[in-house]
Amino acid sequence: MRGKAPTLLCLLFLVSFLLPPHLAAEQNQRYAAIFNFGDSLVDAGNLIQNGTPDFLATAKYPYGMTYFGKPTGRCSDGRLVIDFICQEFGLPLLPPSKAHNTTFKQGANFAITGATALETEFFEKLGLGKTVWNSGSLHTQIKWFQDLKPSLCGTPKECKELFSRSLFILGEFGGNDYNAPLFASRKFKEVYGMMPHVMKSISDGIEKLIAEGAVDIVVPGVLPVGCFPVYLSLSVSMFKIKKEGFGSRSGCMKKFNTLAWVHNSLLRQTIAQLRVKYPGARIIYADYYSAAIQFILHPEKFGFEKQIPRACCGAPGEGVYNFNMTAKCGELGATSCPDPSTHWSWDGIHLTEAAYGHIARGWLNGSFADPAIILTDSSSR
Repeated sequence: MRGKAPTLLCLLFLVSFLLPPHLAAEQNQRYAAIFNFGDSLVDAGNLIQNGTPDFLATAKYPYGMTYFGKPTGRCSDGRLVIDFICQEFGLPLLPPSKAHNTTFKQGANFAITGATALETEFFEKLGLGKTVWNSGSLHTQIKWFQDLKPSLCGTPKECKELFSRSLFILGEFGGNDYNAPLFASRKFKEVYGMMPHVMKSISDGIEKLIAEGAVDIVVPGVLPVGCFPVYLSLSVSMFKIKKEGFGSRSGCMKKFNTLAWVHNSLLRQTIAQLRVKYPGARIIYADYYSAAIQFILHPEKFGFEKQIPRACCGAPGEGVYNFNMTAKCGELGATSCPDPSTHWSWDGIHLTEAAYGHIARGWLNGSFADPAIILTDSSSR
């Protein structure tokens, strides 16, 4: 029997080594539930749970065409980053938190399109009440989570135990906050002035979740908005960007990408401070920015066509970006490209399922995250 024990251990090691990545993740790192917060990048249908407004193009075909075969309220042709992460850990796709007649025992998705880090009152005081569409701010979503707790656990001890074994994803937040002054043609100085308030709101949100018992918390940064067709199509008429204001390789607007980069730098500093304050928590910075830049500079590595930033689903408008404010994806006059998997930009505002899949894998294995969501031998909770 002495000789068989080492042999058995070697076989077990070999089996675990040969497991597909998602099964390896399940074997080594199980989550009881996943709770997700955010905006339209991760909204799984909260905005349409009480009926679909006629004007809401994202609830119409071809949204959902790739994976679900129909619109689900997701602002993409298929799955989002959060969907891939759930599948990686062997959990069902998260139901929208506002869904009826469903169970949330394995998690819930509180994200909703239009969400901001800051409350509506903040924008109203700046005269931006008409340019922000806040359907559920970061702290409103955390309140929805707290309201849901009685259906998840019976006592404070049970809740903390459950949440310590769950994965929390908070964001991204900030993109819609900055959109409000940008689309109101405010000066960039005013946009930068909002950043400390956005950082404090995100930091307060992380601390609220830690107080509830969260241990593993993923906090994504914002995308390089200067590369997105919705902005690029307005680069001359609204934003008055001159030729030298575009990247020579990317074709993106430098000014806008710098804004996103500064936000992400400040967010990483905020996370670093919270890691010191809460050494028992594992706070992960998730990187949308680097992934999107890679899609543009090295598209062939991801199976994307080499082209200037261009929406897969849209209509000709200002410039060559296939984005038109009067004929957005899902609206009359817009069409979809034959194969969304060859594009990273879905509708000029959001990404394709293919792009989200690459990002999710980067968050899981660490190529687009610090540290990786999936624990390795060199990392621990």
